[in-house]
Amino acid sequence: MSWIKDIVDPKSRKWEEFYRNRNQCDKVVRSTHGVNCTGGCSWNVHVKDGIVGWELQATDYPELEAGLPPYEPRGCQRGISFSWYLYSPLRIKYPYLRGVLTDLWRQAKTEHGDPVKAWAAIVEDAASRKKYQQARGKGGFRRSSWDEVEEIIAASTIYTIKKYGADRLVGFSPIPAMSMLSFAGGSRFMQLLGGANLSFYDWYCDLPNASPEIWGEQTDVAESADWYNSKYIAVMGSNPGMTRTPDVHYLTEARHNGTKVTVLSPDFSMTSKFADWWIPAHAGQDGAFWMAVNHVILSEFHHKAKTPYFMDYLKRFSDTPFLIELQEKNGLHYPGRMAKAGDLERYSKEENGAFKYLVWDETSQQPRMPLGTLGFRWQAKKGEWNLQMKDGQDGSDIAPTLSLLDGSDEVMQVLFDDFSDGNAVQRGVPVRYLETPKGRIPVTTVYDLLMAQFGVDRGLPGDYPTDYDSDAVYTPAWQEKFTGIDRANVIQFAREWASTAEQTEGKCSIIIGAGINHWYHANLIYRAGIVSLMLCGCVGKNGGGLNHYVGQEKLAPAAPWASIMGALDWSKPPRFQNAPSYHYVHTDQWRYEKTSDELKINPVAENSNITEGHTIDHQIRAVRNGWLPFYPQFDRSPIEAVKQAEAAGAKDNQEIVDWTVKQLAEKKMKFAVEDPDAPENWPRMWIIWRGNALMSSAKGHEYFLKHYLGTHNSTVAPETAEEFVKDVKWHKEAPEGKLDLVVDINFRMDTSALYSDIVLPTATWYEKNDLNSTDMHSFVHPLQEAVPPCWESRSDWNIFKSLARKVSELAETHLPDPVREIVAVPLQHDTPAEMAQPEIKDWSKGECEPIPGKTMPNFVVVERDYVNLYKRFISFGPNARNGGIGAHGLSWQIEDMYDELVEKNPTESWGGKTYPSLADTVDTANIILALAPETNGEAAYRAFEVEEKKVGLPLTQLAAGSRDVKTTFADLDRQPRRFLNSPIWSGLVTDGRAYSGFCLNVEHLVPWRTLTGRQHFYLDHQGYIAAGEHLPTYKPKPDHSTLQDFLVTESEEKSIMLNYLTPHGKWSIHSTYGDNHRMLTLSRGCHPFWLNDQDAEQIGVVDNDWVEVYNDHGVVVTRAIVSSRLPRGISFLYHSPERTVGVPKSPLRGNKRAGGHNSLNRVRLKPNLMLGGYGQFTYGWNYWGPTGANRDTYIMVRKLKGEPNW
Repeated sequence: MSWIKDIVDPKSRKWEEFYRNRNQCDKVVRSTHGVNCTGGCSWNVHVKDGIVGWELQATDYPELEAGLPPYEPRGCQRGISFSWYLYSPLRIKYPYLRGVLTDLWRQAKTEHGDPVKAWAAIVEDAASRKKYQQARGKGGFRRSSWDEVEEIIAASTIYTIKKYGADRLVGFSPIPAMSMLSFAGGSRFMQLLGGANLSFYDWYCDLPNASPEIWGEQTDVAESADWYNSKYIAVMGSNPGMTRTPDVHYLTEARHNGTKVTVLSPDFSMTSKFADWWIPAHAGQDGAFWMAVNHVILSEFHHKAKTPYFMDYLKRFSDTPFLIELQEKNGLHYPGRMAKAGDLERYSKEENGAFKYLVWDETSQQPRMPLGTLGFRWQAKKGEWNLQMKDGQDGSDIAPTLSLLDGSDEVMQVLFDDFSDGNAVQRGVPVRYLETPKGRIPVTTVYDLLMAQFGVDRGLPGDYPTDYDSDAVYTPAWQEKFTGIDRANVIQFAREWASTAEQTEGKCSIIIGAGINHWYHANLIYRAGIVSLMLCGCVGKNGGGLNHYVGQEKLAPAAPWASIMGALDWSKPPRFQNAPSYHYVHTDQWRYEKTSDELKINPVAENSNITEGHTIDHQIRAVRNGWLPFYPQFDRSPIEAVKQAEAAGAKDNQEIVDWTVKQLAEKKMKFAVEDPDAPENWPRMWIIWRGNALMSSAKGHEYFLKHYLGTHNSTVAPETAEEFVKDVKWHKEAPEGKLDLVVDINFRMDTSALYSDIVLPTATWYEKNDLNSTDMHSFVHPLQEAVPPCWESRSDWNIFKSLARKVSELAETHLPDPVREIVAVPLQHDTPAEMAQPEIKDWSKGECEPIPGKTMPNFVVVERDYVNLYKRFISFGPNARNGGIGAHGLSWQIEDMYDELVEKNPTESWGGKTYPSLADTVDTANIILALAPETNGEAAYRAFEVEEKKVGLPLTQLAAGSRDVKTTFADLDRQPRRFLNSPIWSGLVTDGRAYSGFCLNVEHLVPWRTLTGRQHFYLDHQGYIAAGEHLPTYKPKPDHSTLQDFLVTESEEKSIMLNYLTPHGKWSIHSTYGDNHRMLTLSRGCHPFWLNDQDAEQIGVVDNDWVEVYNDHGVVVTRAIVSSRLPRGISFLYHSPERTVGVPKSPLRGNKRAGGHNSLNRVRLKPNLMLGGYGQFTYGWNYWGPTGANRDTYIMVRKLKGEPNW
């Protein structure tokens, strides 16, 4: 007998299994989030019993080179809460149709039978159309079926194409890198239709115009691991601790490694707290600070010390040694155009001689023509577009002169603008004379102009400051009145910055973001900072450069993805529209602007026909001259235009184009932008997916509600443009409700969904297969279907695939035969059109002939096959095989790769031919990965081969070691994969090296895609010279009296006026997560309004009071956060509230429901950012054009009277 007796019954402990099993799961699937947070974090999604239970950070990122800290664990408190959305009450589970429209549709369908006729009956009846438009935003959705909503969307599509033209269809989705295939599905659908896709980078104020201005590049920046290589980091307009949570550990680790971190921020931000130095510059005045820093750097490290590293860098990699003609006007001399090699007898027979530019050679004491400029890029002979400092005619070495100070023909007084006080100063500049057929031309170097512009006293005559204490433009003393920063701090910063760069050979960097880029003069602020980087040789260096972080912009496998996304595999060109122009025009925000006030906001050097006029007239000129696109194109359907040309006798495509040009020249046909309020020129159907286009990103939200949607709004702003506009047709009554149909594809009921007519349930990021990459790291991630799409939701790709099928079905009756239409295409970056317009001439005013692709847009006749639209959607078309793929002016052949896809991958066969299949997203992802240089080593080698021939220097060695790499979607599931060296991107990642922009240019002498092939201090464009922005400059922050925020709004007794800013916040990513129960619990449960404690005291507001924030544009009602963290005079409302969370009614607006952060602003376009047709100032989608600037806004705030009314 045992002395121990077991008295416990194991069966009675079954209850413990719940605790033991609760952290067990059936499977773990790798995925990520498509939320535009830029994190691109790898998450392990845990699934149990078919339900997503939780997510955890993956910790298997491949390590980079020795010495760099690892990337993981990546993630944040927002990302780990995402699984809440899958089963939340906000989840859109079924297709929804607005109730009023449901009744109208079903009645019309009963009466007419045919869906297209039924839709026509509704929208052609003014009362019916107005009835459902005015219901937008007021609830009343009804559950519908996929068949019904697809039929309505397809009917609206076919109706619009037949009656108005496909270019009245518009789609918007942002940031493709966060879920590439989901974006591509909608865009491919729109482009197969012939619709317009709106840009996002410029609309979000993510596009830093200074990047194309200086580098000819949209953006290329370092991954966050490279911060560790930097030895001095300046942060401005960015709050990495709050908005780059997965990456900010590198900032801390860099500081532990000896890096100094300095933050310029008006408020004591989260990042300021762990910086070494906080410089509280006034909001929007960072440019003044940097201009004074550059004054010190030029004075001490260039003029006095002549730092060898800095001088050598500038000679090799910048435009500073290039010669600028000095132009005489009224007895005064001004900086003019770049001196052209073709103007000299020696180079007069050079191909593209007008686009090859000159430097002064120290050895021969003669002007010489170095390789690598624009003319070499587009000449017939290959191999001379490189940065070797050799003469392009005879190959002799050139020793470029930076300054003519020690060898000039004379010193000439030159006029320089000082916009800070509205004056100009004359300063002596050393010049040489060029002997040309036009006579002797005085020239100086860009470097000498910089010295004069920044007021560096080199002993020359003129209005130069004598020391740093002089209150002359750009001195440390001068900037004090703008920034509030003591001159001693500026001098200390400049010396630390430049001495660090000297000792480390360029390891100084700037982290910058939307906090700067939302200002009207953001391009000038950016340029001021970039000047300091270039002067100190920091660009193209690991640990150096401009690190502009905004949206998740870096879509690594760009070339094959673009072919699929734009449907370029079936037809070219696509209709890609810059969104700021589109919304500015079509939401009629131009009607609320006075030219007189806009000219005060943007002072210019020269009042002329280039700079004068209303912004809408600048926009019209940009479209006429081919600088920017605009859709709709014409005052008639592009299909009808072709039919009219053929009726007039046109027998082929060229004759159709010729007829179109003649009609425009004779003003028998007009561009739609000239009369945007005419019904035939309205946008008609808008599809929104993967984004929150209303409220969250709609600058001037209330104008969207009024003019797009025709529903309730809170704007009281008066129309003020009538007496100022010239080229646009003015309608006495502005239209309200231009859009026939608004469709939102979404997984949550956000503001855009609330205002749409149809809401389609899409899969979340854990319910679909997709690709993801980011600029914050150099890996490609998968999104994967951890569980099937819940309820009746579908992936974006499958939604658009189904819509394509429905359109094809209806087309069999309504558009049974292929149709031809004409597409207007702006002058494109990375094409020979960069040489189209060295001078600004307007054909519509008789200043030149209308020549397509030269003085006006190009015109291309294309064929649309709507019956086969679905088959084309799911098939990778023959154009990719026959014409190759590419980007950035490079193109390479893929015939054998395409044929291998047909042989080994799933296919589609129809019309007697077989194509690689795009029906499934995994198959589509594998096509992209198989063809992209970033994920296929053989493709990378081929792409470098093409660039090698163009450049004339060895480059294929950069891909030789990875030629056998072939990444698949299954590989990404196993572990994140780092992308390869590629000529599409300017950083290098060999042997685990951290990616940093423009290292390819500096180390392998590949030119930048600019006029000189170098980095540009000087912007040689007639429009920039007229605007006074040819040299780095400072323009004042606009005064509230010029901004038209208070034309009818009056100040209340207990109210205060504040500058109104909308930064990105801690408890949301844009509007996502801000309505998440977990995040609401961690925050105040709403989007509060932040103001300074003394400002709050002045109006009797204490922390957590309800306040009413208002101006002419709209009104917001929310709680106040009172904090001394903010300086007096500014306020914050973090981006972005939702109508679904805590939005009471406004007493000031008749108890209408109040709005959100974008209700208080109106978009402003800067006219010189519309210029084009020359060099790097040519159009590219998401590359060039004005941004949706909105930070120069003022509001009134008062304590809410009484309790909030819900």
